[in-house]
Amino acid sequence: MKATVKWVDNAMFLGESGSGHAVVMDGPADHGGRNMGIRPMEMLLLGLGGCTSFDVMSILTKQRLAVSDCVAEIEAERADAVPSVFTKIHVHFKVTGRALKESAVERAVKLSAEKYCSASIMLEQGGVEITHSFAVIESE
Repeated sequence: MKATVKWVDNAMFLGESGSGHAVVMDGPADHGGRNMGIRPMEMLLLGLGGCTSFDVMSILTKQRLAVSDCVAEIEAERADAVPSVFTKIHVHFKVTGRALKESAVERAVKLSAEKYCSASIMLEQGGVEITHSFAVIESE
């Protein structure tokens, strides 16, 4: 896997993935940016959310469950001192569908957290406390 990050100006950078997708990253004005893109640490959280959501949906889809929506809400705390690394991350899944079993969603979230999600497992091994919760919402 490869990626490139090119400096544009001030605190703005253009990231390009090996698969050819690009994203603008920028800092806030008090750090020399113009607030025209996502912050790099926000990108890290989105990567974690995408990784674990991919796992959860893959597991639920393989079970042929009628999932109509899946949203991962992610909250993080960072250290006060530099480097201001993540210290705690909480991922809350809202899974909507018809006749979904809580046990199936719970199992999918647990499997992602403990076995499949490379991003969360890597962060945990680096000392970040990651917790998960979920809600099952019956679709109308």
